[in-house]
Amino acid sequence: MIKNYLKIAFRNLLKQRFYSVINVLGLAIGLAVCLLIALFVLDEMSYDRYHTNADQIYRVRLSYSLGGQSGDFPIASAPLARTMAETYPEVENAVRFRAQGNYTVYRDDRAYQEEDVTYADSTLFTVFDIPLLHGNPETALTEMNSLVLCETSVEKYFGADWEQNPPLGETLLLGRDKTPYKITGIFEEIPTNSHFHFDVFLSMVSLKDSQSEIWLSNNYYTYLLLREDANVTDVEEKLNETFETYGAPQLEQYANASYEDFIASGNYFNYLLQPLTDIHLHSDLEHEIEANGDIRYVYIFSAIALFVLLIACFNFMNLSTARSAGRAKEVGIRKTLGSIRQQLITQFLAEALLVSFLALLLAILFAEVAIPFFNDLAGKQLTINYLQTWYFIPLLLLAVTAIGLLAGSYPAFFLSAFRPASVLKGKLATKSGGRWLRNGLVVLQFGISITLITSTVVVYQQLNHIRNKKLGYDKEHVLVLHNTFYLNKQAETFKNEALRQPGVTAATLTGHLPADPFNNNNNAIFPDNNPESDQTTTAPWFSVDYDYIPTMGMNIATGRNFSRDFATDSTAMIINEAAAKYFFGEDDPLGHKLSNFGEEPGSFTSYTVVGVVEDFHYSTLRQKIMPMVMIMGNSISALSLRVQPEQVTATIAALEDQWNRFQPDLPFEYSFLDERFDNIYQAEQRLGTIFTIFCSLAIFIACLGLFGLAAYTAEQRTKEIGIRKVMGASVSSLVVSFSKDFTKLVLVALLVAIPTAYFLMNQWLADFAYRISLGASTFIIAGGIALLIAWLTISFQSIRAAVANPVDSLRNE
Repeated sequence: MIKNYLKIAFRNLLKQRFYSVINVLGLAIGLAVCLLIALFVLDEMSYDRYHTNADQIYRVRLSYSLGGQSGDFPIASAPLARTMAETYPEVENAVRFRAQGNYTVYRDDRAYQEEDVTYADSTLFTVFDIPLLHGNPETALTEMNSLVLCETSVEKYFGADWEQNPPLGETLLLGRDKTPYKITGIFEEIPTNSHFHFDVFLSMVSLKDSQSEIWLSNNYYTYLLLREDANVTDVEEKLNETFETYGAPQLEQYANASYEDFIASGNYFNYLLQPLTDIHLHSDLEHEIEANGDIRYVYIFSAIALFVLLIACFNFMNLSTARSAGRAKEVGIRKTLGSIRQQLITQFLAEALLVSFLALLLAILFAEVAIPFFNDLAGKQLTINYLQTWYFIPLLLLAVTAIGLLAGSYPAFFLSAFRPASVLKGKLATKSGGRWLRNGLVVLQFGISITLITSTVVVYQQLNHIRNKKLGYDKEHVLVLHNTFYLNKQAETFKNEALRQPGVTAATLTGHLPADPFNNNNNAIFPDNNPESDQTTTAPWFSVDYDYIPTMGMNIATGRNFSRDFATDSTAMIINEAAAKYFFGEDDPLGHKLSNFGEEPGSFTSYTVVGVVEDFHYSTLRQKIMPMVMIMGNSISALSLRVQPEQVTATIAALEDQWNRFQPDLPFEYSFLDERFDNIYQAEQRLGTIFTIFCSLAIFIACLGLFGLAAYTAEQRTKEIGIRKVMGASVSSLVVSFSKDFTKLVLVALLVAIPTAYFLMNQWLADFAYRISLGASTFIIAGGIALLIAWLTISFQSIRAAVANPVDSLRNE
């Protein structure tokens, strides 16, 4: 019996090839999109869950408020981890990272750049599951000047055959001082679904500052492994009790004020705990180890997958209900010949399920072909492993079965209920059948499509706004040379020689670049040696040289730039307009003093304001411009050069030759400031691209369905159009008549989509301090695109029907 149902189902599919192709293709694309996004979502949700004790590991987070300015950082003080582990039984263990970023490693007179280096405590392998291939995890990081390397780094230094003779005990030279470090372990590559990816771990005991007892300096990523029965809230309370015990006296000593007065002024200094498994998707703090994901994008992609699948399902249901009226006589004849209703229901459902499973097979093929492109788009390394989770295949089969049953339910249960006599007399043709259902599904289809179009337009406009917004500095044609701190005392000489290159117009040595969210060094700042002032706050301190402001294309609003003509500029300060307004209001800030804490408790360092620079975006456009200051300093992590655009290639070549003369052992590395700026918004750029692609697929699927419905409608109205032509109707009037019903549906869909799109995009834009406004033009553009697409889709069938010879359609009348 089942074989017979399938045989008839195949015959019907082949008989109606046009509609079958539309159904299978639309549903296959929808399922393929869902497969890809499901892989993305599963990967995002899996971050850091591979650790055995993942649910017991928490990262310490520092939240503070000082003078009305607040901050949130994933770091803690040096003594916190040790104190918590030794004092409280709820804390089984603790580990700290002190990230170093890039590090130069020397081996056999060759220099290599390690991009991801950190100091780590010897408890690293106890807290985290980082398997050591060689070495003892209990002792690997206990010795001074010891390190462990990942497989890739070992291969870089010792060749591809290193496993035959593991280099345990070998020595590498690190840093500008070429400090010898002994290799005590080799570990497996850290999985991609981790919130940190270090290639080299240096023993924490090698870092002198790691033994510090200063509780006010927070530089360590600190993780606590709690007991299974530990109460997280209680541990948080004990964290802050610990700070009050050890940190508050230091704060009182430095600020010359009591901790009670500090709290009473509205300030606070709190430690919180972040679950390890929440970091990737729920943490967007300053100074994250790596750029994390965002749970909102998981929601957005999941919604896109649902929308695309819904549109494909609506197509399936639409065409099934549209064609059901044409199969009414088939039902009547089958019933007359003795078929019972249950058999008819089974037949219709079998056909729908057959389409669903054919679409699934095609969707798997589409997904396999698309996965490399999707990985490039999403910045992932996903693979389609249908056995990766036990429920993946059952869930997929269940979804496809549900889609088939839902799409086939209308013809199965509606048509099978008619009396044969009524059906064979043609009475069914006079009824509306599924017209209202079909119209409702078309409205939903295009409502979703218009929402996606609107979202795509908004994302594009916001990204364009970011790219074209006046930043307060000129990011174009600024070349940034890396690792210039290795030049030491030669740095100024190197800079001056670079200025003699024909393509270089300006140069600056600095430790801080604008639009780099990871380099802002926040410190306390307050009016003239008065930390108890209501204006005490924290602000980024940029260490710059005399040429920083002109090289970056910034403008002085009042006062002057740092100058070699003024010996006192070693204690001078330039502030931005936001700082001038915060500290001095409408008063002239020039000549006033601002201070921060000195190196000794109770001491202060004061700076005289000599200039005010126009506000510039020193951080991302997600944050408003807040007070910041510049001082003369000796931080030279980068040399930035403004170059002539027509001489970029030649200038880079000349600078590389110059670099090789000064530092022959170090590789020449550079980047452009505008590229660094664009990288900050890489997630949004990817979102915009993904939105555009998936929106296009959703529109394509909707158009497939609309094309099929238009073809069906034209087929049903063939005789009507023939009579109208005989009576003198023009082709244009017939096209308009044919299109107006579909146009009405798209307009209704537009009314439904506008409030939905407005709400969703308002939520997304709320993340940006500087954002576009959602005006009527955005929705007019989206509506116009949707109408144009609908008209283009319908026009082929409407024009084809309108120009047909009426003799052909009226021949049998």
